[in-house]
Amino acid sequence: MDKAKLALIAVAVNPLIGGVLLRGDKGTGKTTLVRSFADVLPEIEVVADCPFNCDPHDPQLMCDSCYVRYQRGEKLPITIKKMRVIDLPLSITVDRLVGTLDIKRAITEGVRALQPGLLAEANRNILYIDEVNLLDDYIIDILLDAAAYGWNVVEREGVSVKHPARFILVASMNPEEGELRPQLLDRFGLIVDVEAPRDQEVRAEIVRRVEEFNRDPEGFYRRWEPEIKKIREGIRKARELVKRVEMPDDLLKTLVETIIKLDIRTSRAEIVTTKTAKALAALEGRTRVTMEDLQRAMELALPHRLKARPFERPKPPILPQPLINDNDTRNEQPGQTPNQRGGMSRDGMSTAQDEHSNAGTGGNVGGADGNSRRYGVASVGIPVEFRKEFIHAGSHGLGSRSSFRRIVGQPHGIPYMYLPISNKEGSADVDLTASIVHAALRGAGLPIKVDWGDLMVRVRRVRAPRISLIVLDASGSMNFMRRIEVAKGLVRRIAEESYVKRSYVGLISFRGRGVDVIIEPTRNYWQVLSTLEGLPSGGATPLSAALACAVDLIKRLGLKLRGDYWVYVITDGKANVPLMRDVREELESFMVELSRLAKVVIYNTRPQLIYDPSITYIDVLSKYAVDTVRVGD
Repeated sequence: MDKAKLALIAVAVNPLIGGVLLRGDKGTGKTTLVRSFADVLPEIEVVADCPFNCDPHDPQLMCDSCYVRYQRGEKLPITIKKMRVIDLPLSITVDRLVGTLDIKRAITEGVRALQPGLLAEANRNILYIDEVNLLDDYIIDILLDAAAYGWNVVEREGVSVKHPARFILVASMNPEEGELRPQLLDRFGLIVDVEAPRDQEVRAEIVRRVEEFNRDPEGFYRRWEPEIKKIREGIRKARELVKRVEMPDDLLKTLVETIIKLDIRTSRAEIVTTKTAKALAALEGRTRVTMEDLQRAMELALPHRLKARPFERPKPPILPQPLINDNDTRNEQPGQTPNQRGGMSRDGMSTAQDEHSNAGTGGNVGGADGNSRRYGVASVGIPVEFRKEFIHAGSHGLGSRSSFRRIVGQPHGIPYMYLPISNKEGSADVDLTASIVHAALRGAGLPIKVDWGDLMVRVRRVRAPRISLIVLDASGSMNFMRRIEVAKGLVRRIAEESYVKRSYVGLISFRGRGVDVIIEPTRNYWQVLSTLEGLPSGGATPLSAALACAVDLIKRLGLKLRGDYWVYVITDGKANVPLMRDVREELESFMVELSRLAKVVIYNTRPQLIYDPSITYIDVLSKYAVDTVRVGD
C-alpha cells in the first residue's frame, strides 16, 4: 500500500492535483485506508459561522458572503475543526450534491436562499466515493468539474451562489464491476492499483493488527499515535513549503518529451505530474524537484492516461531513470530480478497472464469428446451498431450513448418539468418550489397553505441502459473454414460498441450438450475480451437450449436491471440437439418469447460460396429478428 499512501499524502499537500482513484479487488483495504487517512491530516481553521468552511485568512478561498465581510475589514470569527471524510452515496441527487432552495426561509422570511449541499460540507475536507464506477454519469460530471475548478456554482430557483469546493477527492472501485469512461478517468490526478499482498508474513500481520484493534481500539490508536503525529506534522510543513518549490527547466523538458513519446494526448498529464512532483519534494523538505521526485510522480499520474483508444493495449511507460545507488535494491527479494519484482512483462500484462494466454491459443484441447479446439479472434469490418429504426419511440437513437426515459416521482435523473401529483406517484420527489408557487397563485394570502392539490412532482429524464447479450455458437460446424474466429471477432466488435455506448455486455456460449453463461451482463469489457481467446469450440449444436437460457437470463436480470435488451445470435443455424420435441418447433417457441423481451439480431455465419446440404434454421431465427446480417466468406 506504499504507493497508495504516497498518492493520498501528495493530494493532502496540494488538493489541486485532482484527487486519487484506488482500483483493486474487493477486500484489499481501500476503504480502510481512506478512513484512516483523515486521522493523519492537520486540523484546519475555518470561519465559525460559514456553512462552507471558508479559509479565514485567504480571500481567494472565501464564499461571496465571507469575502464581502473581509473587504469591509470585519474580523471573521475563527474556529478549529478536524478534517472529516464526507461519504458520497451512490443514490445522491443533484440537489443534495450542489445545494437547493432553502424552503424554510422562503416560506417564513420570503427570501430565496440556498440550502448547502454535500459539496459545501466537503470543502477543505475529504470527499470519498466508494464504487465510483457505479455512480451516475451526470453526477460524476458535476463532481469532477467542481474538483477541477475548486468552485461550486449553484443556480437554483433564481438563487445564484458561488462557494469554494477545494476538497480532497478520493474514490475507489472494483474493475470487475465496470470501467470509468476515459474522459472521466483522466480527471483523476493520480491512480493506484491496489492488490492484496502475496507475502505470507504480511498477510499474517494484517490479521494480527485487525485482532489487536478489535480487542482494544484505544490502545491500538495510542500505540500508533506517535507515527500519526509524525505524518501529520510532515503534511503541515509540506503545505507551507510547496508554494516555494521549483521545477528545473531541464526536468520539465524531460517530462514533456516523455509524455509526447508515450502518445499521451491530454495536457493534464504535464500539469498533474508537475504538481505531484512538487508535493513529493515538499514532503522531503526540499524546494527543488529532483529526477527521483519526477519519476515517482510519473508513476502515479501517467499510467491511466497511456491508453489512447478503447481496447488499445496500454504502452508500457519508459520513465526517465534516476542514478542507481546501493539503496535502490533494498526492496528486492533474494533471487528476484527487477521484472520478477514487478510481475510485469513487456506488454504490461502479468507474467502469469502471459503464460495462461499462450497456453490457451491454438491447437487441440483435451476433453471428453477430443474434438474441442481453441481459435483466436479475427478482425472483422461488419457493422454491429444499434440501428436507429429499431429503437423504440422516445429514445435518442444512434447518436446518444443510451436511450432516455421519462420518470415521475423518483429522485434520480435530471429534472426538466413538473406535473400535479397523483396517488400513483405518492409523495416522492415533490417539487417544493413549484408547489408553493401553485399555492400562492390561488390567492389564499399569507401564511401560504399548501394543500394536497397544490403538490407538484418533478419529471426527470434518465438514461435507460442498454444490455447486449451475445449468444455465440461454438459448435464443431463453426470450426469449418475457421468461422469461429470471425464469430469471436464479432463478439469483440459488439463489446467495443457497448463500450462506446456505455451499455452492458454479456456472453452465452453453446456447444456439445451444454450451454454456458460465460459472462453475465457487465461493464467490465476487458473481461469479455480476455475470455475470447481461450473459449473452446467443437461438438454438437444445442441452439434450442441456448435460446431458452437467454430467455431465462433476461427474465431474471429484468427484475433488477431495467433497460433496452439486445440479443445478438451468432450462428450458422445448424441446430441438432432438441430439448424435448422437434427442433424447429422449439426454436419457433423460444424466438417468439425472446423477441418479446428483447430486440434480436441474427449474424448468419453459414458459408455462402460452398454447397452445404445440412439443415439450417436461419429462416426460423430471422422470422422473429429485427435484422439478419450475412457474414461474408
